[in-house]
Amino acid sequence: MESINILPRLLKIGVFLGILGIGTFLYIQTSSNAKVNYITVAVQRGDVESTVIARGVLQPIKYVDVGAQTSGQLKSLKVQCGDQVTLGQLLAEIDPILATTALVAAEAALEGLIAQREGKLAQLVLAQTQGDRNEDLVKKNLIAIQDKDITHSINAVAVADVKVISAQIKQAEAAVDTAKAALGYTKITAPIAGEVVSINLLEGQTLNDKQQAPTILRIADLATMTVCAQVSEADIGLVKPGQDVYFTVLGQSDVRWDGKIRQILPTPELINNVVFYDVLFDIPNTEQKLKIQMTAQVFIVLAKTKNALVIPTSVVGNADEGAEITVRLLQPDGSSASRTIKIGIKSELMAEVTNGLKEKEQIILREAKTKTNTQSVFSATKGH
Repeated sequence: MESINILPRLLKIGVFLGILGIGTFLYIQTSSNAKVNYITVAVQRGDVESTVIARGVLQPIKYVDVGAQTSGQLKSLKVQCGDQVTLGQLLAEIDPILATTALVAAEAALEGLIAQREGKLAQLVLAQTQGDRNEDLVKKNLIAIQDKDITHSINAVAVADVKVISAQIKQAEAAVDTAKAALGYTKITAPIAGEVVSINLLEGQTLNDKQQAPTILRIADLATMTVCAQVSEADIGLVKPGQDVYFTVLGQSDVRWDGKIRQILPTPELINNVVFYDVLFDIPNTEQKLKIQMTAQVFIVLAKTKNALVIPTSVVGNADEGAEITVRLLQPDGSSASRTIKIGIKSELMAEVTNGLKEKEQIILREAKTKTNTQSVFSATKGH
C-alpha cells in the first residue's frame, strides 16, 4: 500500500519539476534573444557658418550734445524730445540781458580808447613839429643843443604813447568781438540735422558756463546706427575689419540685419574680470526700427559654406575644425562599423564633413537594448 501511495506523489513532484524546468528554459531563451536598437542621425546637406557670438548695444553713428557757451537764464526751448531738426535751426534762447550789457560796456571802452588815441596822435604831431623846428634853430645857432635834445625826448614819448594806446584798442576790439559772440550764443542752433533724443534742462533754469559746460539737449542722426559688440579676448584674435556680421534684437528675432565690421577699438574694457574689446559696425536705419540702447545678439562670420555635407555638432564634440575623428555607422544589414571622417566648418548646431561620409548615411549616436518582458512569460507558463 505504501508503494502505491508513494508513486502518485513521485509523479506529482516530477510534473511540478517539469513545469519548473520549462519555465526556466523560456526565461533563459528570452534573455538570450535580446535585440539591439540604434539611435542614428542621417548625413544631410545644408549651409554651415562658423561664428563668434557677442552681445552688442546700438548707438547712433553721429550725435552732438548741444550746450550753452554763455551764462544766463534759459529763456525758451523751441523743440521737444523726438522732434526732427535741420542744420542751423533755432533750438533754444538764453536771456540776452547779461550779454547785451557786456557788449555795450565793451563798445564804450573801445570808443574811449579811440578818443584817447586821437589825443595822443595830436601830441605826437606837435612833438614832431617842434623837433623839426628846433633842428633848424640849432643849425642857425639860435637855440642851445640842449633844447633840441628835449624836443627829441618829447617826440619819443609821444610815439610810445601812441603805440600803447593802439595796443589797448586792439584789446578792446577783441573784448567787443567776445561780447558779440556771447550775445550770439544766447541763440542756440542745431549743429547737425537729426532727431532730438534727450533734453536735460528746462525753461527757467540758470546756466553758468564758468563752472561747467551745461548740456541742454542731444541731437542724433538715427538714419544710420552703430552696433558696439563686446568680444572677449579669447575670440578677438579671430575678428578682423571687413568681416561679415549680422545681428538680431529682442522682440524682432525673426528680422536679421547684416553689415561688415568697421573698426576694432584698441582699448579693452574689464567686465566681471573678463577682458572685452569693442567691435563696431554700421547699419542703415531708414525705417527707424532700430532704437538707441537696443540689445543686439551679434554673430561675426568667420567662415561659411553652402550645400555641404553636415552632421550635428554634438557628434564631433570638441573636435577642432580640420580634425579627423572616428564615428560608427549603421550598415544596411543592421550591423555597425567604424569610419574616420574629417571635420570642416563648425557652428553651434551643425558641423561640415569634408571627407569620409556620403549623404543619407546613418551615424550611430548611441544604442539601446530592448527585450521581451521575461517575468510575464514565466508567470504565464507557471499558470499552466
